[in-house]
Amino acid sequence: MIRTLHIEVPATSANIGPGYDSFGLAIGLVDSLTLTVHDAPVDPGTVVTVQGESADELPRDRSHLIVRVLGEVLAELSPETHRRLIDRITLESVNRIPHSRGLGSSAAAVVAGIALAGALSESAGGPGLSRAEILERAAVIEGHPDNAAPAVVGGLTISLSDPARAWTVPVRTIGEVTVLVPEVRLDTKTARGAIPQDIAHAVAAGNSARTGLLVHALTTDPSALLEATVDELHQEFRRAAYPESMDLVDSLRARGIPAVISGAGPTVLALTDSVPAEAVPTGVRALTVPIAQGGFRLSAEV
Repeated sequence: MIRTLHIEVPATSANIGPGYDSFGLAIGLVDSLTLTVHDAPVDPGTVVTVQGESADELPRDRSHLIVRVLGEVLAELSPETHRRLIDRITLESVNRIPHSRGLGSSAAAVVAGIALAGALSESAGGPGLSRAEILERAAVIEGHPDNAAPAVVGGLTISLSDPARAWTVPVRTIGEVTVLVPEVRLDTKTARGAIPQDIAHAVAAGNSARTGLLVHALTTDPSALLEATVDELHQEFRRAAYPESMDLVDSLRARGIPAVISGAGPTVLALTDSVPAEAVPTGVRALTVPIAQGGFRLSAEV
C-alpha cells in the first residue's frame, strides 16, 4: 500500500492570443505536493500545510480544493478505499503558481487531486486513471480543458472540449517565456462575463487564421510570432477588467515583443526569454521560465 505520494504540477497559460479556450502552454512554475497516508486518523482541521503563494489565505481542512477533489474522485473510483483512507491523509503543499492571475492555479490543483485519487485507488487494487481520463475529469470540473491539458501532458496543447481531448505540438522556436505577474487579481468568471455572446464572422475568421499561424510560428518561424499573437476575440473585450495589463501588452507589442494576456488575466505572457527592465512596471514581477514538458510528475513510496 502506498504511504507517500509526490506530485509536481506546472502552471499553464491559456489562449496565447488567438487560441481562445483551446490553446495552452505549460510553463516552469511548479507546485510541489506531498500526500501522506498515516496509520491513524489525523486532525481534520490541519489536514493541509501550505508554503509559498497564497499560503495565508488557503484552508487547512478538507475544504482545500486538492483534498476536496481527491476525496470526490476517490469515493467514485473506490468507495472502500475512500472509507479506509480519507481520514488518514495529510497534504503538504509548496505553491509557486500565483493564484487568480491567469496561470492555471485552479487547474493545477484539480489535476493534482484527480491524479492523486487515481494513484491511491490503483495502489489499493482498484481502478486507476490514465492521463486521458484525468484530463476528461479535470475538464468537467474546470468547465473547459485549455488549462488542464498542458498541466496533464505538458508543452503546447490544442484541446477540444466535448469530449475533452488534447494534442501536443512540439515548440521548436522558443524554449523560455516571460510572465509578468501584477499584484492585482482577477476572478475568471468576471473576465469571461465581459465577452459578448455573438462575434462578427470576420473577427472569427481572422482569429482562426492566426491560430494556424501561431502553430507555424512556434514550430517553424519565430519571426511570425508578433503577427500570430494578435487577438480580437477576447482580450479587447476584457480591457476594462485589466486596463494596466492591456496597457503593458500594448507597450510590449510596440517594442516588437509578442505579448498577450495569460488566460483570463491579469498576468501578461511574453513569448521571449528577455523583457527589458525598463518595460516592466513597478509592482509587476517578471519571471523568465522554461516551457514545461511532460505535464505533471507523480511518484510513490510504500
